[in-house]
Amino acid sequence: MKTIALRIWKCIKQALPKAGKTCLWLLKIILPISLLVRLLQYSGLLDKFSALLEPVFSLIGLPGETAIVFITSVFCPLYAPIALITSMAIGVREATILALMCLVSHNLIVESSVQAKTGSHFWEMTILRLVMSFVIAMCLNWIMPQGDWGTVGVTASADSYTGIWDVFVLWFVSSMKLVITIGLIVTSLMILHYVLEEFNLMRGLSKALAPLMTVFGLPKDTAFLWLVGNLVGLAYGGAIMVEQVEEKKLSYKNGNLLNYHLAISHSLLEDTIIFVAIGIPALWIIVTRLFFAAAVVWLRRGYNHIYVLQKKKYVT
Repeated sequence: MKTIALRIWKCIKQALPKAGKTCLWLLKIILPISLLVRLLQYSGLLDKFSALLEPVFSLIGLPGETAIVFITSVFCPLYAPIALITSMAIGVREATILALMCLVSHNLIVESSVQAKTGSHFWEMTILRLVMSFVIAMCLNWIMPQGDWGTVGVTASADSYTGIWDVFVLWFVSSMKLVITIGLIVTSLMILHYVLEEFNLMRGLSKALAPLMTVFGLPKDTAFLWLVGNLVGLAYGGAIMVEQVEEKKLSYKNGNLLNYHLAISHSLLEDTIIFVAIGIPALWIIVTRLFFAAAVVWLRRGYNHIYVLQKKKYVT
């Protein structure tokens, strides 16, 4: 027991410095972005921007002002759109639809580049994720019941305050709450990651999950990288994924198929916990992502099968 405790303490000591750096990085992202949104709300410019995009986003059940959240997510890690969501007084139903859009399409330049090294094309993955963001949003808007789901983020928008000082107070309090919450989550997940590596649990878990790959339409040899992608994400797990492909432990063909799944559902643990922390229902996040990830893979497999049959037909 003493040896196990020492090994866990070693993991904690390894994780804390990296978690601290991550929290500082989060501060640099969350504070300026959330302040910008508060000031845009206070000035009335956000309302004007929202009015321009209202017709498009109304088709998926979202107010026009949420467009800035989705656009930000396309180019930035998830923490940036989360900061924006918590700076707006929007309903849980709308926030859930918006969260799923951001979960599918975020940090696209970095993550599509990683997928391009593991069997897929950069633009193929980018376009897939953008298109599926709107497909999922339309489906959720149709499926999710209407009604009072409550509110995510602040209960009052900055445009309801009369003084600039009130805006700064609102910004600082809400931002600090968000940074502390996310900081605790990131630290816990960082420690978990080191514990799993220290005790060689990743391989064992991936073997246990191998039968699940059949349900998702994936080859069983993708189980380890599926676990990596859903525990640490595409950006952080990219090095491991590239290494597996380069060492021929996974073919480019199977890697491409896995990327179709991961394009829709990756970092399932961390992303879910962070969005749940701001009030998004976990079940809608998990079930929706896994369902559409499996659907995309099976559709791709169907396309591949038809393509092969057509090719054989022309050859004969």
